[in-house]
Amino acid sequence: MDAIEKLLSAITTVEEARSVPLSASCVVHRGELLEILNEVKAALPRDLESAQDLLASRDAIIEDGQASAEQLIAHAREEVSRMVEQTAIVSAAREESSRILDEATLANEAQREDVDAYIDSRLATLEVILNKTLDAINRGRERLAGASDKDVLSQLRD
Repeated sequence: MDAIEKLLSAITTVEEARSVPLSASCVVHRGELLEILNEVKAALPRDLESAQDLLASRDAIIEDGQASAEQLIAHAREEVSRMVEQTAIVSAAREESSRILDEATLANEAQREDVDAYIDSRLATLEVILNKTLDAINRGRERLAGASDKDVLSQLRD
């Protein structure tokens, strides 16, 4: 039995003891009650030592829990910081990709305008050449037609 159980036993012994008529006193067996109280006296140091050990381990457990909680909080803060940094990196990457895409679109439009201008100039040159060629053909046909007329006139004179 531990000290508390022995104290409860002593209390029960006193409660169950025969009462003295017309008083609050009771009759208890001295030896029996002394034996219980001596057992309580002997058990108390062991129980107190156990209680102190329990309190000491409680303090150690609390310290370990606090250290673990602090470590967990530090880890959580690092994780949050890392996630925020990743978010910032992703955001910066998206902005950079958007900027590069815009630049590529502008460069593409500029190249398209340059190609269109080159093709237009080449077509204009070809148009000039074809117009000159067409004029030369028309003049040649006119000469041929004029020579035939001269041939016809010359035949009439003969």
